[in-house]
Amino acid sequence: MKILVTGLGGFLGGALGHRLLAEGARLRTLSRRPLPEWEQLGVEVVRGPLEDRASVVEACQGVDQVFHVAAKAGIWGSYAEYFDSNVEGTRNVVEGCWAGGVTQLVHTSSPSSVFDGQDCLGCDESKPYPEHFLNFYSESKAAAEQVVLQANGRRGLATVSLRPHLIWGPGDPHILPRVVKMADAGRLRRVGLGQNMVDLTYVDNAVDAHLCAMRNLTPESPQAGKAYFISNGSPVRLWEWVDQVLAGLGRPPVRGHLSLAKARLLGGILEWLYRTLRLPGEPPMTRFVACQMGTSHYYNISASQRDFGYQPAVSLEVGMERTLRYFNETLGPVTKTTI
Repeated sequence: MKILVTGLGGFLGGALGHRLLAEGARLRTLSRRPLPEWEQLGVEVVRGPLEDRASVVEACQGVDQVFHVAAKAGIWGSYAEYFDSNVEGTRNVVEGCWAGGVTQLVHTSSPSSVFDGQDCLGCDESKPYPEHFLNFYSESKAAAEQVVLQANGRRGLATVSLRPHLIWGPGDPHILPRVVKMADAGRLRRVGLGQNMVDLTYVDNAVDAHLCAMRNLTPESPQAGKAYFISNGSPVRLWEWVDQVLAGLGRPPVRGHLSLAKARLLGGILEWLYRTLRLPGEPPMTRFVACQMGTSHYYNISASQRDFGYQPAVSLEVGMERTLRYFNETLGPVTKTTI
């Protein structure tokens, strides 16, 4: 079986790619940049951006399944950047599947697509898209998700969209490095009362969810044309978890505190300043980040368990042990310059 995985150079895409290779699949990917490490493993690399329809159509030719994992992530950027990559890019993937006769497409979305900045206590998939989004990333992921779901059953294509929440694990280039850098710079502050509960998704579990969702996917299967929340199914107190990570990496716990209202106000002011003055980089605080750090957001994953048999196999405890071992042993002692 030949499978296209977009985003193979990223964290989740890479983990998915290694699993598929271990299972004997032949892989192809689409990438803006060279990926010699994957070519050495026998992966066919088609060069080109998601925004280039011709490159995407070429990448979809002759493959049996597509995992569309690639996206422009992050908290800051222009609307055009997010729209071109996440929305137009996803539309190109769907059209590439149609042109290439691909019958199965699993899309990686995000709970951010329905995040409105308020507490979400065990929300399920009936939660609607918000009327107003807190950043362009969330807005673009919601739009991309709708492109995928509306394509289900058209021209023989079956689609499903997954919303894994806060993926982490060994090799994580996002959550843990950001936390450590902020802590080392003295800029990490607890937002809110410190009691907010959040979902996490260990990377191997996120991979399992994608494989389970692809299995037996047809336009009439239970998961077809739907979006699903994915997590470990065991919410944690965010700031206790952050302190646990810091302790495991030889750092002191978070000391500073900022109320959610003040953090959100500060984020709004900084967003305005950065956009108005066209400052380089990204604001140290945004409204989206403030709400993510200060509210509860965890989700009901029973639909994914019922419809395609997803079960989080790796517990948070085992995941924490593996992840800390990776950062402390594989990379050596974690310092300001190594993460």
